[in-house]
Amino acid sequence: MKYLLYYILIGISCLSACTSSPDSHFSRYSDFTKTKALSAQVINLDTILFRYPFRVTVRDSVAVVMDLHNIDYYLHAFTYPGWKHIASFGRRGEAPKEMLSAANIQFNSLDSLWALDPNKMQITRWKISPSTSSAELVEEIKLDKKLVRSLDFHTMESGFLIPDYLGEHRFWEVDGNGKPIKSNGTIPSETANEETSRPALAQAWRSFMDYNPENGVLAMATQLGESLEIYNLKDSTHKVLYGPAGEPEFKTGKDGSGVPNGIMGFSDIKVTNKYIYAVFQGIKFKDKLAAYQRGEQPEDGGRFIYVFDLQGNPVQKYTLDRAIYGIDINEETNTIVATEVKSDDPIIEFKI
Repeated sequence: MKYLLYYILIGISCLSACTSSPDSHFSRYSDFTKTKALSAQVINLDTILFRYPFRVTVRDSVAVVMDLHNIDYYLHAFTYPGWKHIASFGRRGEAPKEMLSAANIQFNSLDSLWALDPNKMQITRWKISPSTSSAELVEEIKLDKKLVRSLDFHTMESGFLIPDYLGEHRFWEVDGNGKPIKSNGTIPSETANEETSRPALAQAWRSFMDYNPENGVLAMATQLGESLEIYNLKDSTHKVLYGPAGEPEFKTGKDGSGVPNGIMGFSDIKVTNKYIYAVFQGIKFKDKLAAYQRGEQPEDGGRFIYVFDLQGNPVQKYTLDRAIYGIDINEETNTIVATEVKSDDPIIEFKI
């Protein structure tokens, strides 16, 4: 239960219908004309026991898994595709060089594995050495208090992209010292007005983000509802897409915070050179809460991967035989690596 609440506070030819109604500001998609069922292939690991493997990323024949609630280490490196353990790092603790929490990772190269610690308001950079089975902390960047408690990030050439969590903007461009230098956009709500609590709106619109520096596309997908945003930072264009569930639903609590409603939406997003891939749940939030109240453990994750082109036109819907959370995409090998958080075999692959 507490983990669930933490997460909350964490072309026309391809489309059956994608229009903007007279009463709406943004484009809608209703369904995908191309669908395909995918079956998972389980990855056999050697020694690592995960508690909640939230994110996975692969670079340079190394895979790194971020475990959201591990009692010892948040980060685990493996060879790829062999999946032999290299090193566990990002020790949990309050001491220097330790992490109080982990929210996301960004893997650029063997000497640039970046990790975000929201509780310390810090981004760290690690160097992974498969030859010595080690990971070395090489850089710590403190984030400015103006960024509040950041829950997501992405590296860019001269710094980072970080969502805004106060509701005044959509995201910040942050320099290499953790200082915000430019704000961008606003929350694309069709229902919010001047009386809407901005912090509550920001909580409800908490989004997962990914950025591809090759094409300049930044994509954001909401954890509640069914809303996506596509920013092209090279040509300064911006597109908003609403799915059938629409924008995130919430009520404002007495303390001004956002109380989630509606559905659980997206759980991860990846921008490749060709497409945008987003993991979608679509489960009613009240059904999940009711299951917890009955003492049950409801399914956690999404059984769908939605694929859009870089302009936001729906291309393909994959239906999965497992509920997943994090993904990594390799279009050259047509492989999706994913995490299944409630499984004894939590790392799986799909061939597309």
